[in-house]
Amino acid sequence: MNIILDVNECPGVPHPEPYMGIKTSILEIQEFIQKTIKSNKQPIVIFGANWCPDARLLEGVIQLTTVKSFLVRNANILYIDVGNYEMNTELFSFFDKNIQEGIPRIFIMDTKGEALNLHVNDTMRKARELSTQDIFNYLQEFVVET
Repeated sequence: MNIILDVNECPGVPHPEPYMGIKTSILEIQEFIQKTIKSNKQPIVIFGANWCPDARLLEGVIQLTTVKSFLVRNANILYIDVGNYEMNTELFSFFDKNIQEGIPRIFIMDTKGEALNLHVNDTMRKARELSTQDIFNYLQEFVVET
């Protein structure tokens, strides 16, 4: 059963800019996944950039009180900045060797480190076409309430 957002709970404008221009390594991804699993939470890795309106909208929804509370209880998020596709894009292949570009991409793993949403990891590339509730429902589809 999905948590329903209050109709007044919607992302503020301008949307947040969570990407810091930091180079990330596969080892850092692996350590993040293992540390998150050890804390009995699900790892979420989000590739994006601050110039991308869909990535910023996704972050705006993640920061909503209800969504943030749900995620803090059940998951940890690692943000990976792709800049203008000149950094960290080789890390897509850690999850799926067929991905070349397209953000935001969100990978939600189970507590064994297996990606649950590979078949729909590009859904948020059109976040602006989704309602705030649709975005939250997507997260709830793969993140298990503990």
